[in-house]
This record gives sequence, structure tokens and C-alpha cells, in this order.
Amino acid sequence: MSSSEVLVLEEMEQVVAPKLELGTILVVEDDPRMQKVLRRIFAEQSYSIEVAGDGKAGLDLFRTRHPVAVVLDLILPQISGRELCQTMKSISPDTPVIVLSAITEVVDKVLLLELGADDYVTKPFSPRELMARVQAAIRRRKRPTQSAIYRFGECEIDFERMTAKRSGVAVVLTSHEFKLLRFFTEHPERVLSRDLLLNEVWGYNSYPTTRTVDNQILKLRQKLEPDPANPVHLLTIYGAGYKFIP
Repeated sequence: MSSSEVLVLEEMEQVVAPKLELGTILVVEDDPRMQKVLRRIFAEQSYSIEVAGDGKAGLDLFRTRHPVAVVLDLILPQISGRELCQTMKSISPDTPVIVLSAITEVVDKVLLLELGADDYVTKPFSPRELMARVQAAIRRRKRPTQSAIYRFGECEIDFERMTAKRSGVAVVLTSHEFKLLRFFTEHPERVLSRDLLLNEVWGYNSYPTTRTVDNQILKLRQKLEPDPANPVHLLTIYGAGYKFIP
């Protein structure tokens, strides 16, 4: 653990006793000192904390404790953080997974988004920023949802079962494509900027490139639009963002 990370411990001299438990946050981290840091951060905000020191133990706790969010290191014994993220999202797509790692390369961040991670915080980190991102992810999870089955044009989307059909034929969507499509269906005919989509769907307040959004829209059009080159549902509003027309 770096000297910057050790400073996090020095910022926290007292832990406020929880008055009302807000749910369980699962921390999957193999560094005992970082485990202690994270335990204090979440205990101060009245969360219960479960800690796992390797990927296998983390997966077992995920299945038994049903956490409201997961804070996940990438480099873990037994099961890697990337594989664990993908497995957790296949079990419970709505449970937020916030990756906490020293790896800063853009390619790693994009890969994690494709695997379903909700946010990415780089070590060393600010306790206040981490807490804000975790709470934002939890709020998005608790947002009132529409009916599980949504129909538009030739498409039928079952968000609960994560299945999709176009003209009666099954279409395979990734976890993040389902999340992006759901956000569009929750805000029909509203112009949504790329930055807003990155923040609300991916969980990033800022990101090195908005091409991530453009690529996901392109894939959704190829799978759901009758003519992807001339979309009628997922429209580009030049200079502003995108608009969903049911």
C-alpha cells in the first residue's frame, strides 16, 4: 500500500457508531490495511460491512449476504477481479459493483464497463469521493422502475429476465446494453447528453472519451433497429446527444 493510501487512515480518527443500518457493503480486497480503511469509511455512514480477502470468499459472501453494493479490487487470489465482476453481474445485474484499483489505463476501464462494473475509482483515493460514488450507485439501484417488459416498434425487452426479441427473434444484449436501453426507456423523447449517460449508466462523473457511449448506441442500433443506418428509435441529436423514440 502506498504512502498516499496510508494517509487515508490518518484522516479517520473516530468511527461513528451506526444508528441505523443501511444495508451490507461487500468489500473484496486482499490487503489487510486497505480492508481496515474501507471498513471505517462505510461504518461511519451506517453500513454493515463484509470483507473477503480473495475472489472465492467474495463470491460466497455475495451469494449469501446479498449486499447493496460491492467494492472490488482487481488483483485478487483465487478468482480475478475481472472474472468476479462478470460473475456477480450475471447473478444479480442490479447490484452495483464499484472497482477500486491502482490500474489506471483506459483500456482496463473500458473492459470493466463491458463486464458490467458500475464505477471505477483509482487508488490512491479520497474517502469522500469513494463514498459519494458508492451511494450514487446505490441510489440508481433503488430508483423506481417501470414494468419489467417494455415494447417498442418490433422489439420486446424483458428487463427482469434480461431477454430481448426483435420481430419475435431472440437478440443477445450485454449487461451494459440492457442498462443503457433501460435508461433510455425511462426517459423517452428526452435529449440525453453523452456526459449524462456516462454518469447515470456507467457511473462516471468524467471519463476520458465519450466514444464509449457512441459505440454502445451503435451496437444497440445494429441489434434493435429495422435499418441501423437510418434509426427510428435511437436518434442522434447532433451537438446534444441522443433521444429515444418508442
